[in-house]
Amino acid sequence: MPQIKIPAVYYRGGTSKGIFFKRTDLPAAAQKAGEARDKILLRVLGSPDPYGKQIDGLGNASSSTSKAVILDKSERADHDVDYLFGQVSIDKPFVDWSGNCGNLTAAVGAFAIEQGLVDKSKIPSDGLCTVKIWQKNIGKTIIAHVPIQNGEVLETGDFELDGVTFPAAEVQIEFLNPADGEGSMFPTGNLVDEIDVPNIGRLKATLINAGIPTIFLNAVDLGYTGKELQDDINNDAAALEKFETIRAYGALKMGLISDVSEAATRAHTPKVAFVAPAADYTASSGKTVQAADIDLLVRALSMGKLHHAMMGTASVAIATAAAVPGTLVNLAAGGGARKEVRFGHPSGTLRVGAAAECQDGQWTATKAVMSRSARVIMEGQVRVPEDCF
Repeated sequence: MPQIKIPAVYYRGGTSKGIFFKRTDLPAAAQKAGEARDKILLRVLGSPDPYGKQIDGLGNASSSTSKAVILDKSERADHDVDYLFGQVSIDKPFVDWSGNCGNLTAAVGAFAIEQGLVDKSKIPSDGLCTVKIWQKNIGKTIIAHVPIQNGEVLETGDFELDGVTFPAAEVQIEFLNPADGEGSMFPTGNLVDEIDVPNIGRLKATLINAGIPTIFLNAVDLGYTGKELQDDINNDAAALEKFETIRAYGALKMGLISDVSEAATRAHTPKVAFVAPAADYTASSGKTVQAADIDLLVRALSMGKLHHAMMGTASVAIATAAAVPGTLVNLAAGGGARKEVRFGHPSGTLRVGAAAECQDGQWTATKAVMSRSARVIMEGQVRVPEDCF
């Protein structure tokens, strides 16, 4: 069978990489949710791959790089673009649509501008273009402030992001009302819960729906220090199995699934993270992170592996939980009220701001703000066999 060509742009957004499409550029059968769309994205990324390398596709064999984004002019009033994110499994024929990617959000505004999805009247000759994004996976509004120079998106600059080798232009992102659902962003109503996990024990946990559903644990309760790097966790099969079991029972406690067996069908959410008080450690780049420069340590898992830095959506969850006195995240950061938090992750540090308020006993998040960067790596057409869908 011949191969078909699909217009696409390959982006680095934050500490992730992904393939971006305009919905109307996809084959007709893939312009709506369904098997055809999933099969095309799987083939583009090179999945499922029993070797786990994604050699025959654009994926780079990690959860941070096996991602796809579909954008369209927004159908919602007062929004510029609709943003749909797919986390493509590496070794299984599965695309998870259950959550957002905060890192790739940094590239959404730039893509929308360059692809004509933003009204030209909104784009300044120089300065910042404010792009209002409707995140379709979670039904939330995100605002991206994209730097413009001479009427075009500016990608180069001196903004440094730990986990990304080269500096680039800063993109500020605002996540509005990032808590999921109605009422409290804590699905059980508690700031700290206890999860009974068979063969592991009873663990204290903060369960939060903000940015992305996340299960926060104390590092010490798991036998860790919070200084761990990827190899410390990802080379330990027993540890990964333990975290996946905790994730399943945490998802059940959060009401995201009705049976632990369903956790495998939503591998992208919830996330599992563990926290510890600030301490000196050596990041994956070899540089020393000083305890005095951070509020706490956080390590998070994505798609069954320890993340090399920090997911953008999990960063929202961290900052929001830190803003609420009494959560495990807040306690690890020293307690008290705070409007921003700086945490240490495997690649370095990140500062994220968040605002949370309690009304009638219910905690809600009003906004989370962070800075990221994005850059086009390649653009043109991606090819897939015509019979792949």
